[in-house]
Amino acid sequence: MTKLLPSPFSSLLAVVFISLISIVHCCSPKDQTALNAFKSSLNEPNLGIFNTWSENTDCCKGWYGISCDPDSGRVTDISLRGESEDAIFQKAGRSGYMTGSIDPAVCDLTALSSFVLADWKGISGEIPTCITSLASLRVIDLAGNKITGEIPAEIGKLTKLAVLNLAENRMSGEIPPSLTSLAELKHLELTENGISGEIPADFGSLKMLSRALLGRNELAGSIPGSISGMKRLADLDLSRNHIEGPIPEWMGNMKVLSVLNLDSNSLTGPIPGSILSNSGFGVLNLSRNALEGSIPDVFGSTTYLMSLDLSHNNLSGRIPDSLSSAKFVGHLDISHNRLCGPIPMGSPFDHLEASSFSDNECLCGGPLMKTC
Repeated sequence: MTKLLPSPFSSLLAVVFISLISIVHCCSPKDQTALNAFKSSLNEPNLGIFNTWSENTDCCKGWYGISCDPDSGRVTDISLRGESEDAIFQKAGRSGYMTGSIDPAVCDLTALSSFVLADWKGISGEIPTCITSLASLRVIDLAGNKITGEIPAEIGKLTKLAVLNLAENRMSGEIPPSLTSLAELKHLELTENGISGEIPADFGSLKMLSRALLGRNELAGSIPGSISGMKRLADLDLSRNHIEGPIPEWMGNMKVLSVLNLDSNSLTGPIPGSILSNSGFGVLNLSRNALEGSIPDVFGSTTYLMSLDLSHNNLSGRIPDSLSSAKFVGHLDISHNRLCGPIPMGSPFDHLEASSFSDNECLCGGPLMKTC
């Protein structure tokens, strides 16, 4: 059989095809330049996080924390966490520490969908306002740093954003009005900053939101009524702010809400019976407010509370007998109120310590060692 030799044309096609494959999988030169500028504004002295970020290598091949689209070669993910179980942290036996700031060059990464630069403890400066031009962003996680300034006013332009985590920084200003137009947002965490002003009245427009963690800020005003329409909200934390007014009755009618932290505010009025009768709640913290009246006697056999904290209020009357019928109550604290009468017998009272009932007007029995 005659052996066919490859023609010069077919050899040329093979070379072109191989070259095209190489080009498709190479990092975009524009993105590589942007990443180098991003790196130059940061200093990580201990772990060598940026050792793989060499100007002579392809940023899509082996650069720590960088992922690219395999077809276009565009950078899609920056994932740099200062607390990780990655081998580089295990070998060093320590968490990360990084200083510097976020260079606006990150905004040249126009295909970026995830931007994680979290838990480095020392990154400061402001979030570049141009970040709102990155239309593909789905995740922004800058928690655990020393970032200052305000949430970018045009954050609402990021229509695909699902996660916004700016917790444990030093940010200030108010929640921008545009934030409530983030129709895809599922996780919002602004905990432990200096964010002030009122929660936007149309906060309930965030229909996809399942976690809203706004605790330990300087927020004021009342709880917006629009939250009642958030059908997916499972975790709401407004603790350690300056929220005032009554706890709305409708909060007990939210079907998915299971964790509610409203402690350390200036809330007044009675505890709505709907909240304590809602068997969906697992964690309920209303402590350190100015709530008054009696504890509603509405517990039942479907009540399953991992934690119920009503301490440091002005609650009066007796401990509800129905609490004894609860299926489970893990932690209970009703100390520092004006409660009176005997502590009921049986579960959950038989496994609680005296500190759960201390500093009331005239409670007796149970672990208090005070006869009735």
